[in-house]
Amino acid sequence: MTAMQATRTPKIALVGNPNSGKSTLFNLLTGLRQKTGNFPGVTVDIKTGRFRLPDGQEVELTDLPGAYSLYPTSADERIVAAVFSNPSDPHHPDAVVYVADVTHLEKHLLLLTQLLDLRLPILLALNMADAAEAIGLKVNTAKLAEKLGVPVVLISSRTGENLSKLLLEIEKLLQEHRHPSEGFYPLDEQEKNISEAIRLNAGADNPYRALLLAHHHAWLPDLSEQTRQTLSAITSDKQFNSLKHQVDETLERYDRFTPIVQATVQHPPRFPSTTTDRIDAILTHRWFGPVIFGLIMLLIFQAIYDWSSIPMDFIESSFAWLSNTLRALLPEHWATRLLTDGILTGLSGILVFVPQIAILFFLITLLEEVGYMARVVFMFDQSMRRFGMGGRSIVSLISGGACAVPAIMSSRTIGNWKERLITILVTPFITCSARIPVYVILIGLVVPAQKVLGVFSLQGLTFASMYALGVFAALSTGYILKKIMRTRERSYLALELPVYRMPHWRNLWLTVWEKVSAFVFEAGRIILIISIVLWASASFGPGSSMDEAKARARTEAAVRRLSPEETESLIAAYQLEASYAGRIGKAFEPVIRPLGYDWKIGIALFTSFAAREVFAGTLAVLYQLGDAEADITDAAENPTKATLRQRMRDEKFIDTGKPVYTLATALSLLVFYALAMQCASTLAVVRRETGSWKWPLLQFAFMTLLAYAGAWVVYNLFI
Repeated sequence: MTAMQATRTPKIALVGNPNSGKSTLFNLLTGLRQKTGNFPGVTVDIKTGRFRLPDGQEVELTDLPGAYSLYPTSADERIVAAVFSNPSDPHHPDAVVYVADVTHLEKHLLLLTQLLDLRLPILLALNMADAAEAIGLKVNTAKLAEKLGVPVVLISSRTGENLSKLLLEIEKLLQEHRHPSEGFYPLDEQEKNISEAIRLNAGADNPYRALLLAHHHAWLPDLSEQTRQTLSAITSDKQFNSLKHQVDETLERYDRFTPIVQATVQHPPRFPSTTTDRIDAILTHRWFGPVIFGLIMLLIFQAIYDWSSIPMDFIESSFAWLSNTLRALLPEHWATRLLTDGILTGLSGILVFVPQIAILFFLITLLEEVGYMARVVFMFDQSMRRFGMGGRSIVSLISGGACAVPAIMSSRTIGNWKERLITILVTPFITCSARIPVYVILIGLVVPAQKVLGVFSLQGLTFASMYALGVFAALSTGYILKKIMRTRERSYLALELPVYRMPHWRNLWLTVWEKVSAFVFEAGRIILIISIVLWASASFGPGSSMDEAKARARTEAAVRRLSPEETESLIAAYQLEASYAGRIGKAFEPVIRPLGYDWKIGIALFTSFAAREVFAGTLAVLYQLGDAEADITDAAENPTKATLRQRMRDEKFIDTGKPVYTLATALSLLVFYALAMQCASTLAVVRRETGSWKWPLLQFAFMTLLAYAGAWVVYNLFI
């Protein structure tokens, strides 16, 4: 080892094709000693972790995104190409552990041979030894190591087979700093000339790395403008046809390593009809496959509802108990209200999503681990491309029916940036569980409970139409964005269908932990700040307006002889009207009046930005009620009780005396909530996933304008 290597922690990169078991090996080596970050300027995650070698030396391990080649066709592959094209890149490793699926070795060697030409110390880890043994496949690892010029270890990241041998070989690789003595791919004359010119003028330390600079200089990050111009001039002067050379090189590499695979890998006399083949005949069938997928996603959708209800109720009740306890123990003060109604409410709004996020990613990761999700991508990729998305997008869209927050987070599996961005931007259109309380109140308010054709309920059909509207809006917007957004990145479905296998439970739980932690500690910070800002705007007003509102409410309560509970409700309503939020609602009324809304609905629209379900609670306070949900559920048992719906029916405009909640107004509100971005949590997650406020702000503006236009049209149609 060099002196520099002796004084710092060595860096090792895990590299391999998608579905090679690379991430499972990373989790096996690092456990919980890992963290997730972003590549600079790119929103694809990179995981780094640490582990110790048998001699006690600590090593930093980086799990690079899966890639098929150093000639990228996706954002993931661009990251890998950028790391290995630039030795000064912060993620450039001292050595590489290349993970390949031994059962499909020939398909996994293209990228390996490209790395061999960079003369890095490389260790080839032939993964899935257990699967190879099950089908009778044998590998002569000694002969393969001799042919490739690198050490080879047969392992299983699922069972831990030969893990100790792998660690010893890594230790030896770092100590001896071995690297391939000669290149794998011979450059042709033009490539040699360009490589030499780049080495002399741009400082590349390796002939093949110089060739990569010729291919990628137009988009590579961290290149100075002078270097970029120099590279551009060299390639232009030499009339370098990048695409032709990439194709020729790829074919030449296959011609060279295919005989090596044939000489070192012994297949059984014939591949039997495997269990995977028999399952795929059904699960990827042209007609049965989509139906089975729909049923599976329906079960996932239902599980997210059913399994999350108890922990979500527990989280909400626990925070409610804590808030009530603190109110009883602490003195009446704005700081107390900040703690109980601002901070704790914000924390509750973050943690209440954890069960849904954990369940969704547990089930999605489970399907990925067993090998099913690759089939979903294969089945739906072509149809989703019509709307600017891909096969992986359908998982996010369907998951959005439970909650847009985990659904948007699940879009990380989409490699193409344009497809991923479109998926992120349209997923909030899908009707989520938070919209349901709004739909229940408004549909029950104005839609009669009568049957259609003797089978269907008119209310049920209205409810279903809201879901249909969301799907239509998502697909239509995706189609429009596909036409508007321009990108040089082309999307190809390069996909290897893995064999079906039992999940690796440790890998599954680590993935769920990573996703939940990312939401709580990253998006959660933004959600908490927004929640506190919203609390402050609803709790304070200019000058002495809040005290005056309180005094006015007490005077009116004394005249009307209201009970203490009714008095407090009246005070809350008057103070909300006098607060900054109330004044925003009043100022906002001229804008929303064309939709049939009054200032109280304006306040509800404002406060429900924290979460759509806040709509009912805000109206409950405004209409001097206690608990809105209780009023709704108790209405059937106690018809004489003044329910929220009854108060809404009785509400009238002050200036005209006409009812506020007509059929036109209620349908207008339904359309507005179906299309609007009324969710601070979703915006926070979009900000995190895109790495910029530009996209969530554009998303908010577009969805709000679309919701306003849709609500205006509906109101004027039914008025």
